[in-house]
Order: sequence, then structure tokens, then C-alpha cells
Amino acid sequence: MSHPRDALKQRLLQEARQRRQQRPEGESTPKPSAGGVDERFTRFDRHPGYQQLKLMREGGQRLGIPDPFFKVHEGTAGATTIIGGHECINFASYNYLGLAHHPRVIQAGVEALERYGSSVSASRPVSGERPIHQALERAIAETYEVEDAVVFVSGHATNVSTLGYLLGPKDLLLHDEYIHNSTVVGAQLSGARRMSFAHNDPVALEALLARHRRQFERVVVVIEGLYSMDGDAPDLKRFVEIKQRHQAWLMVDEAHSFAVMGDSGLGLREHCGVPARDVDIWMGTLSKTLSGCGGYIAGCRELVEMLRYFAPGFLYSVGMPAQVAAPSLAALEVMKAEPERLQRLHEISRYFLEQAKARGFDIGESIGVAVVPVIVGSSVLAAGLSDALLKHDINVQPILHPAVPEKSARLRFFLNCDHTREQIDHTLDVLQAEWKARTN
Repeated sequence: MSHPRDALKQRLLQEARQRRQQRPEGESTPKPSAGGVDERFTRFDRHPGYQQLKLMREGGQRLGIPDPFFKVHEGTAGATTIIGGHECINFASYNYLGLAHHPRVIQAGVEALERYGSSVSASRPVSGERPIHQALERAIAETYEVEDAVVFVSGHATNVSTLGYLLGPKDLLLHDEYIHNSTVVGAQLSGARRMSFAHNDPVALEALLARHRRQFERVVVVIEGLYSMDGDAPDLKRFVEIKQRHQAWLMVDEAHSFAVMGDSGLGLREHCGVPARDVDIWMGTLSKTLSGCGGYIAGCRELVEMLRYFAPGFLYSVGMPAQVAAPSLAALEVMKAEPERLQRLHEISRYFLEQAKARGFDIGESIGVAVVPVIVGSSVLAAGLSDALLKHDINVQPILHPAVPEKSARLRFFLNCDHTREQIDHTLDVLQAEWKARTN
């Protein structure tokens, strides 16, 4: 089964082709340019992507549903945010522990900016290395209880560059069917063979390894710690057992699980009771709970040293600005110093899950940690409900087909440690009323 994001790309292309084949009356047929090349291949407004964008906008206008994307947040986005001058209850931020506006985190950025300037101006191997980079990487490695870590300036590029460098045409990458786009693009860059297995299904993974492992040199299995579409998590112990049995590497993308899962926020390994060194490659992002921007890889010293010297996204990219690295380091320290934030996040997440269930909402397989979807079963309904909630000063994003199957269209709620039970009750009551008004 293909990943929803792969399906999205294919559907966009298919609908764009159909649009070209069935042009409305009065629309001119593309003509060759002066050089004899069809305008479809020389004009951006003829590109399949732009054609699809026009279709999406036209469809929304016909249904009276505004574009749900690119909402402007006029301040810090936490449990609340300001949109269009209105204070809204906010369920569309990954600022899970509310650290992006913590005084200590902000001050760390200010001091780093004053000391190191606004840019390090070069790649770190050349002349962009600063003490704050090394301090952040040491802290990440110590937190994971592994030998070393390296930070990249982009979370997406972390996966793309790491997998693109480590693997080659003689290698195999196996990933959960719901894996993030960055892993897919990294596999494409590497030239490795790529196969997906059923979501959170170790039996399906083992069947693929039994069938294909000996045909390839290196094999990497990539899973996520907490899947942001569904709010569910894998059984890490099972995946570790399987990768060891078949002599493969295991990579865990902790973009949403680190600082969120486990009693201390140590992520999937703490949640599942698995030693950190049983996983070969730990990946995470700095842009969510760690309140900065970029990504990291943590693991053995040899892995990290290779990436520092050879991974294109690190070697040829400017180093992370100091005022981005310093807040992430401070956020990591605050996370450990103020464990009550994580406790509040777990409590309010469980409360949301319980109250959503009590009202009869379908929350899928969510485990009730930070991410809870409410599956509504229709893209039109999901978009309409999102718009209706915003009119009640409640901000939650819809996830529409083909990003998910039509029957799985949903509203996706991201919880924050500063959300209150009153906000949760109000939100679910409004959602229930608006849903009833649209379906009766």
C-alpha cells in the first residue's frame, strides 16, 4: 500500500491531466512557443501542480469553504493563538510543552544573537562552527545515552541527507506506509530500493525481510515514534527484535515523540522500555518541543562522524544560527527541570481522548499522547467543520483526501500542556453541535 503522500502526488497529476483533456469551453489549447516547444512545458501556469491548485481553490469556492491553510498567527502559538485579531483556542501547534515562549528559552536566543550575531555565515566544517553547536549536540547525545549527535538546519533535510548519503543502489530501505515524506525523498536520492509495509505491522516487515534481505547489502528499516496523522505508536521491542534477527539497521524518526512520550519525555524508547543503543539511528526535530528549527541524528560515533564530513545537507549547508541552537538547548534543559509540564500534557491529552470518546467521536488508534484525530469520514465535512470552529475562535486543521483516504478525513488535534479542561469541553461541545447541524 502506498503512503498517502505518494497517493496525493499521483492524484494531483491525474486530475491535472484530466483537466487538460477536458478544458472548459473558451479555454485555449496550448500552443507551441516560438521555439516549437509546447507551452505546457515552458509556462508555470501550465504545470500540473498549478493546475491542481486552481482546481482545489475553485472547489473550495463552490462549496463556500475558505482555504484552511496559511493562517497567519499574530503571536506565539501555544494553547491559544491570535488569528485575525481574535484569540483562539489553538490545536494546530507542535509547541507541546509550551516552551517556545518560556522566558529562559527566549533569553537564551537573545544572548546567543548578541554574542554570535545573526548568522554563522558558512558551513560548519569551513568556518561556521560555534561552541553552542557542540553544547547542543553533547546534550542531545547525553539525553539519548548514545555516543554522539549532529544537528542539521532543517528537519526534512536531516532525513533526506542522512538516508541519501548512507544508502546506495545496492541497498534496501523498508518503511512504515505512513512514514514522513522526508524518508521517501531520502530513499529516492540514495537510489536504494524502497518498499513499504503495513502501518505498525512488524509481521509484515518480517515477511519483507525474509523475502528480500539477502538480495541487498545494507538494509535500513525506518519507523516513527509517534505518528502525527493518527497519534499512535509502534511496538519498538518487536521492531528491534526483527532488525537484529535480519541484520538490518533500525532508524526511528522522533519528530513528534521526543519530549512527549515516556514518563520523563525521553521518547519512544522510554515509552517501550528499550535501551537507546538497541536502535541504530535516532532522528528528531528541533522545531517542535525543543522550540528551535532543524533536526538531529544521534547514535554511535562512527555514524555521526561520517555525517559531519560527508552528508550533503550538513557539509554544504550553512551552520545553524546560534540564536536557533541556543533556545533548543535551553528547552531541553527546561524540559528536564520542569517535569510538571510533561505531566500536564499527558493529563490533558488523556482527558481530551476520554471526552472525545464519551461524545461518540471516532479517534482511531490514538494512544492519547499529544495527538488525537477526530475522524469525520468526509473531506467536505472536515473542511466545513474546521471553518465553523474557527468562527467560534477554535483553530484546528482538517486533513483531507487524498492525504488520507476519503473515509478517514479528519480534524487533527494537537494538545498543549497549557490547555485546560474547560477549553477541551467547550471545543468538543462546539464540534458536536456543528457536526449535528451539518449531518441532520
